[in-house]
Amino acid sequence: MSDRRFRFGIVGSPRSGAEWTKTVRQAADLGYTTVLMPDGLQLPSPFPSLAMAAAVADIRVGTFVAAAPLRTPRAAAWEAHTLTVLTDGRFDFGIGTGRPVAEQQTAELGLPWGSPRERRDQVRETLDHLVKLDGEQRTPIMLAAGGPRALALAAARADIVSLAKDALTPRAEVAQLVHDLRELAGPRADDIELAMNLFAAGTRELPPWTKQAAGVDPDVLEATDSLMMLRGTPQQMADELQRRRDEFGTSYITVNSTFLEDLAPAVELLHGK
Repeated sequence: MSDRRFRFGIVGSPRSGAEWTKTVRQAADLGYTTVLMPDGLQLPSPFPSLAMAAAVADIRVGTFVAAAPLRTPRAAAWEAHTLTVLTDGRFDFGIGTGRPVAEQQTAELGLPWGSPRERRDQVRETLDHLVKLDGEQRTPIMLAAGGPRALALAAARADIVSLAKDALTPRAEVAQLVHDLRELAGPRADDIELAMNLFAAGTRELPPWTKQAAGVDPDVLEATDSLMMLRGTPQQMADELQRRRDEFGTSYITVNSTFLEDLAPAVELLHGK
């Protein structure tokens, strides 16, 4: 379905400067093309964290994803444009309406949470501001899409779409999501890069915080054909990623930084493919 070559990213959550520097350099050395940061008050701010990452390695950086309600649209666009300028165009701006935990964090900042529609409008307004700030140097946009309204927004505005479904979503439902996205995108469908995020890779035992992060018990994940998982030998993982690219069109694969070494052999096998 996709003739795009694979590229790989890691999703990190640094606890110190030394740890973050080590992770970023390791990712670059192992063939990953992108370092991504989640957004939330429980973590370091993503924008300075990504500026630091871009300074210590020749690698792309991106938010995964910025929660629109945590900033005013103009402020979020300012932060994104700044990273595009300072990284010489190595920044991908991932933005979304915010996970449920962001509602309390928004209140801590003294900002309104808003209805789902208002938060989607906030994403659109942020992107409009960013277009004006960027001028000729355009920042690539990543949007996550799961529901119909998010899908429509992604079809209209995204360069990269991360397929956002829960851990136990059947393959047929993901395939339908991709079909609907392409239908909505129309003539720009082939310009959209499809991404898929992995919770775990390789053969290592799942960590105890799996249920909190994935919403499913580790044994349930292991027993199902969950697309959040990529298990097996390096060759088996590479074969499965090629199957997913053929089936869904996903060529941009991201993984929790805990498993960056586990996925690295498959990254090497798929280099340039």
